[in-house]
Amino acid sequence: MIYGYCRISRKTQNIDRQVRNITAAYPTAHIIKEAFTGTKIVGRKELDKLLKVLKEGDTVVFDSASRMSRNADEAVGLYQELYDQGISLIFLKEPHINTAVYKEALERQVAVNLRTGNAATDSFIKDIIAALNGYTIALAKEQIRLVFEQAQKEVDDLHQRTAEGLITAKMNGKQIGQPKGAKLQTKKSIRAKKVIRKYSADFDGSLQDKDVIKLAGISRNTFYEYKRQLREDRR
Repeated sequence: MIYGYCRISRKTQNIDRQVRNITAAYPTAHIIKEAFTGTKIVGRKELDKLLKVLKEGDTVVFDSASRMSRNADEAVGLYQELYDQGISLIFLKEPHINTAVYKEALERQVAVNLRTGNAATDSFIKDIIAALNGYTIALAKEQIRLVFEQAQKEVDDLHQRTAEGLITAKMNGKQIGQPKGAKLQTKKSIRAKKVIRKYSADFDGSLQDKDVIKLAGISRNTFYEYKRQLREDRR
């Protein structure tokens, strides 16, 4: 079974781009969509569900390594865990860390079958080949970690730039967020206030509070807050 895992971390992001990239390369992939804010694997509901149903021989496709995790340690751990379970991982933007490449590096290890007849020489050659094999695997693992570390760094840099931008904006006198004490105006609040002003006995109408609340379609707390604001506007 081929799964395509797509994730966005902010409402302003568009998950459809990831879906298009994956389905273009793997048209039969079963797409898993997830909207998530944060960096930890724990708590990603759809990913947690997927991890429970994956079995040996399955494939999971990601648009990029950052979609699996932005935390390098967790990402490398999950990568190794899934690889050990016989699950293939494909990263469209970083194909050099696909599990197939990692597996090839493991299988490419030099077999130690050389026999010279001299025990010391055979032992020496065996040690050299073992060292080369270990280096090949260590290099493959390092490439995997570097990709995930870069993904994490990009997110950390973005957060830092955002924080610095907010500080700079405040220093330049720009208002960040809703001013304290400001009244948030929405279509619903504007409509409700019109109803209150028109029908409430405290303003231009003759209805009691309970009737106006039903007519405006708002909660009691919201009603009394709007009524308070309307009284302040009349001062």
